[in-house]
Amino acid sequence: MITAPEAMLLTKIEEPFDDLRYIFEPKIDGHRLLLVKKDGELRLFTRHANDVTERYPELHTPPLNCSSVILDGEAAYVDPVMGTIDFETVMERFRIKQAPKIQEAMRRLPVQYFVFDVLEVDGRDVRRLPLMERKQLLDSVLGENDHFRKVLRVDGAGKALFDVIKQQKLEGIVAKLKDSTYEGRRSEKWLKVINYTYADVQIGGYRKDEFGWLARYNGRPVGIIELAVPAAHRKAFYRIAQSIVTGEDRNFVYVQPVITTRVRFRNWYKSGMLRSPEFVDFVI
Repeated sequence: MITAPEAMLLTKIEEPFDDLRYIFEPKIDGHRLLLVKKDGELRLFTRHANDVTERYPELHTPPLNCSSVILDGEAAYVDPVMGTIDFETVMERFRIKQAPKIQEAMRRLPVQYFVFDVLEVDGRDVRRLPLMERKQLLDSVLGENDHFRKVLRVDGAGKALFDVIKQQKLEGIVAKLKDSTYEGRRSEKWLKVINYTYADVQIGGYRKDEFGWLARYNGRPVGIIELAVPAAHRKAFYRIAQSIVTGEDRNFVYVQPVITTRVRFRNWYKSGMLRSPEFVDFVI
């Protein structure tokens, strides 16, 4: 029985940097996917060990120069017209579970697997090898085609790569120590820097059962702010909020949208909602 390997996770930092001890890669805006091929069987797992093999038939025949392998990467959708990576579309694919719909979606919304590491080759566990040796091994065992691509990397120049990422409005960059071994946990040897978008929004209310502020932008709701809000800022808001309440329902208390806060977020969803908004500061 094939089991899911534990994925090595990234530690977030705030600023890009240059360092010749590191390689830098674009952060692919998809979802983590580990491919395991052993004894003629292939399985696909998310980083939470969910088996999603049947959801991506187009990834069942990787261009390999070996008989068994474990690969790590990101499943993503690339817009064929714009050439941009679309997170919402790959998540649409991820949610499709019925076989007939999967076959139709494979033609309409094909995914690509962006591979950045190899954990095992022909029964040999290579996780203890330095990253650059694993990269060389990956180059030798995996080819590329319409569905399999290897993530590009640059040597030492994190700031320049991040500038390119910002210009192209991509998700961010990843920095990896060249001598890092593969650890099945979160590690400070692999770092991520997110290319955030910023906006000023108004707080239109708050949740009753758990923390969360209702964000409004140009007069319409755009999401809930629940990340990175310091305790002191929460208290300051609630002191003012008591005097500007306009109503409530089962889940929310509504207030006059007179308190403005700056947020940072991954991008705008097509629906006009904020993706993963984080509190930055109040706008005075």
